[in-house]
Amino acid sequence: MNLTPSEIVRELDKHIIGQEAAKRAVAVALRNRYRRKRLPPALAREVVPRNILMIGPTGVGKTEIARRLARLAGAPFLKVEATKFTEVGYVGRDVDSIVRDLAEASYQMVLQELKAKVAERATAQAEEQLAALLRVSVLDIRSGRFDEQLVEIEVDEEPQLPFMGVLGGGDQMQGLGNMLRGLLPQRRVRRRMRVKEALEVLKNQEAERLVDKEEAAQEGLRRAQEDGIVFIDEIDKVARRQGSVGGPDVSGEGVQRDLLPVVEGTVVSTRLGPVSTEHVLFIAAGAFHVSKPSDLIPELQGRFPIRVELSSLGAEEFERILTEPESSLLRQYTELLKADGTEIHFTPEAVRAIAQYAHAANRDLEDIGARRLSTVLERVLEEVSFQTDLGKVEITKEYVEARLASVVASPDLSRYIL
Repeated sequence: MNLTPSEIVRELDKHIIGQEAAKRAVAVALRNRYRRKRLPPALAREVVPRNILMIGPTGVGKTEIARRLARLAGAPFLKVEATKFTEVGYVGRDVDSIVRDLAEASYQMVLQELKAKVAERATAQAEEQLAALLRVSVLDIRSGRFDEQLVEIEVDEEPQLPFMGVLGGGDQMQGLGNMLRGLLPQRRVRRRMRVKEALEVLKNQEAERLVDKEEAAQEGLRRAQEDGIVFIDEIDKVARRQGSVGGPDVSGEGVQRDLLPVVEGTVVSTRLGPVSTEHVLFIAAGAFHVSKPSDLIPELQGRFPIRVELSSLGAEEFERILTEPESSLLRQYTELLKADGTEIHFTPEAVRAIAQYAHAANRDLEDIGARRLSTVLERVLEEVSFQTDLGKVEITKEYVEARLASVVASPDLSRYIL
């Protein structure tokens, strides 16, 4: 990936409306990875990512910016919620599981890439197996004539470890279970299914055998360490406000102190091998309604030197979100219904009305940002979606108002439906 920061921002603009400061910050962070790789090895080891703290209400694009950035870079991506972790010594997820999950996501990404490279060979071998079972030609299998016929094939089944449930369900036990499953041979069991389904199962099995698992593991480890991106959501929920008192804070300061070495740079054992987090990019986010970034422990604050504030979205931004992104909500609904013989067209006035209703619902109920658009659109298109083959249907401002009038008129109904 060799995009300049301005090119990265332009790519993000295709999917996310507004939030220019956040886009610029992540674009520079991504470009710095490319710059670091061009440095002498000794110096490159010393250059660590400038982690980012995003501050803004829900539904304004914090997660989407991080996810699109990872997809653009082809990097392993993991989203976690800070509130899901507990301080060491308490029952719950430990923060080291972040690294284990990132390594697993990276491995699966590489595995899928390697499978794609051998897909043609895997398909040919699967077709030959089915042809031999049915005593027909490979061309017969490819023609689809036997797709609905039942066939019995041998499938791989992961070994079961019933004693793991007795030992507990923590992250350590999960890691031990994964390791033991990797050591035990897979069982071969016979399953009866349609030829169409059997072909997919056999293709996957053949691809699994054709790829080099050791190569996938090593490349997965490298990408996790060098290219991994971790998005920590709801970081504000583990910040303790100044002056607050209480007993053991199992989801607050203790979690922050456990997160600190992971963000600073540590080595965590995973089933694939040790993973260093020194060059992983961490993006934390939170609304900070009842707390502020300075309520985080000072050491953790220092590990997120770049701070960007994302603004709330109004009716004008909602209107752009509905129409401008490549995979805008209106396009998604239009294409979905077109698959069933219904071609819907939204007038500009209808789009504006939907945006205004969504903004009003956020103002009067709870502000959930752009997510409100989906709930409003579902209500508007409920009747159209329930039917098929309607031909051309125009969604006008009057139609939108008619569909939403009864809901908007009742605050209690709005709270449950919108």
